[in-house]
Amino acid sequence: MSSVRALLSTSLSQSPLSSMFLNSSPSMEMFQLCTYKRPTYDHQVLRTSLSYAQRRLAGIPRKHRNALWVSFCPNEELCRPHCSCNLRYQNKHARDTVARCELAAAGDSHSLSADLKMESKVRGACFYAVTALSAVFLFVLMLVGHPFVLLFDRQRRKFHHYVAKVWASLTVAPFYRIKFEGLENLPPPDTPAVYVSNHQSFLDIYTLLTLGRSFKFISKTGIFLFPIIGWAMFLLGTIPLKRMDSRSQMDCLKRCMDLIRKGASVFFFPEGTRSKDGKLGAFKKGAFSIAAKTNAPVVPITLIGTGQIMPAGREGIVNVGWVKVVIHKPLGGKDAEMLCKEARTTIASVL
Repeated sequence: MSSVRALLSTSLSQSPLSSMFLNSSPSMEMFQLCTYKRPTYDHQVLRTSLSYAQRRLAGIPRKHRNALWVSFCPNEELCRPHCSCNLRYQNKHARDTVARCELAAAGDSHSLSADLKMESKVRGACFYAVTALSAVFLFVLMLVGHPFVLLFDRQRRKFHHYVAKVWASLTVAPFYRIKFEGLENLPPPDTPAVYVSNHQSFLDIYTLLTLGRSFKFISKTGIFLFPIIGWAMFLLGTIPLKRMDSRSQMDCLKRCMDLIRKGASVFFFPEGTRSKDGKLGAFKKGAFSIAAKTNAPVVPITLIGTGQIMPAGREGIVNVGWVKVVIHKPLGGKDAEMLCKEARTTIASVL
């Protein structure tokens, strides 16, 4: 037995860890070994440490802006009696810290999104309030001047369109700004033309009215039943159209050609409806066949930004933003199909 003890004593004295265990106290030096210093171990201890590190690798938390790194001791099995820190508790605490930080960030993002939605809804309510209040006053002006308009300017109705421009400008000014580009491409006010544009939002009508041109819109018959707004559209000479009614469509085209021959202009949204995804849809040829038959110029207009301020299908909100109106050079020709392709390509070129 004494020989065995002597052999063990000799082995320990030759071991790299002998100075650590036999010649030092289990205090600050051991704690430094657990945290910062790189110790020297033999092959077996190194293999054990690497295996242990692999097992604990999944527990190492990823770096987070509001969480600290947790350093694991590779010799935890050797120095557990001398290490005062509980690594498992630290690891759990770090994971909880990361989870709390992520949940807090998600909560802040959700709260910010809710605030923005509420702000857009409030702006939408204010927009319609301003629309209604200004429409009442300006509709009275249109009603008073309507007999004189019928006597002296039955087709173009410039007075009504001027009132509509003032109404639209007052309505949109508190909510978004409009930037015009290519105003020099507009035909003279007395030149009949066919205006065409992409259709993204309910705000397209308001934006186009600020141009100050006396063109006639095409609108669904149900819109004319709306109080004040529908009645004002009737006074402006807006052309009614019943969708999915071929006879109504033919009457609409005939009336448009008659207006152009008498010196008025018409406005079409060739897509037929508002785009819900912001992409330019296929164009119908009705507006271009009118231009080809009457030899009227086609004026393409691109509207940018109205779909972001008031998206199609979400007319109750008004977001913050800018609107850009690009007026392109007029197109001419006798081929309705070619006019349709050229107008669509021109409008899409700046979208």
